[in-house]
Amino acid sequence: MNVSTTKGTASVDPASFGKVGVLFGGRSAEREVSIMSGTGVLEALRSRGVDAHPFDPGTQSLAELAAQGFDRVFIALHGRYGEDGSLQGALEQLGIPYTGSGVMASSVGMDKITTKKIWKFDHIPTPDYIAIEPGTDLDEVLVSLGLPLIVKPPLEGSTIGITKVSQAEELKAAVELAAGFDAVVLAEEFVTGREFTVAVLGTGANARALPIVEIVAPEGNYDYQNKYFTDDTRYHCPAQLDPLLSEEIQRHAVNAYRALGCEGWGRIDVLVRESDMRPFLLEVNTSPGMTSHSLVPMAARALGISYEDLCLEILASARLKMAKV
Repeated sequence: MNVSTTKGTASVDPASFGKVGVLFGGRSAEREVSIMSGTGVLEALRSRGVDAHPFDPGTQSLAELAAQGFDRVFIALHGRYGEDGSLQGALEQLGIPYTGSGVMASSVGMDKITTKKIWKFDHIPTPDYIAIEPGTDLDEVLVSLGLPLIVKPPLEGSTIGITKVSQAEELKAAVELAAGFDAVVLAEEFVTGREFTVAVLGTGANARALPIVEIVAPEGNYDYQNKYFTDDTRYHCPAQLDPLLSEEIQRHAVNAYRALGCEGWGRIDVLVRESDMRPFLLEVNTSPGMTSHSLVPMAARALGISYEDLCLEILASARLKMAKV
């Protein structure tokens, strides 16, 4: 499996990027983490001589964004209004090149139900699921998926609103919790096994996977707290896996990334079932975290790519996706 290199970004003249905006903060439930990501990216770019400036769409308007005169922007926003295609559409209208996926891929990638529909169609392994709408018979959900199962809002990230349902009587409350975020709720087959993530860099035929990271969370609970605010979660990179299984996981991750039309960079979360070591892809992150605990920088370090060089490579990929060639 081909892996990423920095492709000479370390030798790029920082002035060639022009005035760069680092977009972070925003209005989503992941605002706090986005601020940490964006602050790290801002400091990294500035350390390499890039004329980088912070911009928070959560407190500043699109008119202010247009007035800044940015030549390109690095999107370090997570969740709604930053990772879901809405901001990408605004940047296309403003003519400001940006990092990451375009409008469609961002929107589709943010919606776990739509993502799974596409992956199922393309024969990419993902756990079975049911979309729960008002009026859905919850007993039928239990019969179809069995217990335990996972209930989550399909348009949130960072494990927000997610519940592991182990008893039938817990399902109604889990659905109500997730419905507080999204009108349609995702119920998903629970896969018992090891948890991994695969960072992908590039676009189209040039997309390539970085080394796989294994996530070992306390009691198997990789929740919001254990993701970002504790040192109890352990990470192994490169993950200790049979080489053939590693190649299979990386191949699935790249195919899943391409199936959604992702660009620039992203991260695919994967479970490997304990009973038969079969991989199942859970979701894609089209604007992954860039905090001190984040997994894309960890995977890059395994290849000898520094955090600063990773930020430069991502920034170098910024472009308008809808512009005429």
